[in-house]
Amino acid sequence: MTTSARPLSLTIPSHGESLDALLYLPAGEGPHPAVVLAGGWCYVKEVAMPLFGEVLADNGIAALLVDYRGFGGSTGEPRRHIDPWAQLEDYRNAISYLETRADVDAERLGAWGISYSGGHALILGATDPRVKAICSVVPVIDGWDNLRTSHGTVSLRALNAALAAARTRLYETGEHTYIDHQPVELGAVGTFPFPRSRDTFARLKAGPAPGYVGDATAASTELLLAYSVRPFLSRLLATPTLMCLAEGDDHTHWDFAAEAFDAIPGERKKLHIVPHSNHLSLYDDDDTRRSVAEIAADWFETHL
Repeated sequence: MTTSARPLSLTIPSHGESLDALLYLPAGEGPHPAVVLAGGWCYVKEVAMPLFGEVLADNGIAALLVDYRGFGGSTGEPRRHIDPWAQLEDYRNAISYLETRADVDAERLGAWGISYSGGHALILGATDPRVKAICSVVPVIDGWDNLRTSHGTVSLRALNAALAAARTRLYETGEHTYIDHQPVELGAVGTFPFPRSRDTFARLKAGPAPGYVGDATAASTELLLAYSVRPFLSRLLATPTLMCLAEGDDHTHWDFAAEAFDAIPGERKKLHIVPHSNHLSLYDDDDTRRSVAEIAADWFETHL
């Protein structure tokens, strides 16, 4: 089975904004099962996701890739403000859009996420009964634990000082301060303190994802520090859940994710660990990304 030559370019309404999206359709009339895919911290839909969309469609599953409001081709102000609960609403509205399509089976819908949105997929699986199966790739499990572990004491103090200054400025002027996705150099302030990640995303920006900017509002990082999927894990009992982790991942921390996987009740779950890899392998290595995409496609084929 092969995809149509090019994905369809769409706009989807979400809370008064327009989400820019790409829809990969399988061959044939359908109706097809379908999966919504959205990205992680500062991502646009061209980061990592197109290959997943192609592989899903090649396996008979429609794939809808979405830019959150405020990112990429979507409307929304302030730009690059990452509110995880607003992003979850964008996922839900993308699911609602799929329900309207005659070539999509509204009873066979799934959700996929990577990094920050890997956590979102877990929350969606726990809270939206329309989502019949999920795939969570290298997920953020708890923002506070993630950042304190990644930064260490001194770096986290610097980040907190930057957030406090940004909060004062926002109150006094109404203007947002923007914080880099990754630091310019080791020791500089960035939400995720990994200079090598900056190199990876610079290559993505120069290649398939020119819409990636690489910073977000300081308020976004405050929201990340208050984010946790742990209260939702017990509610995944009824939702088949695939979690794909990178061995030794110290960006979103595979040990936190493995603990989260263990906390999901029941047997309709699967843990796949990519050997000899790290968080950035899902972005730097096409073979790694394709192998995980094939595993995800098999999971959705089985459970949708």
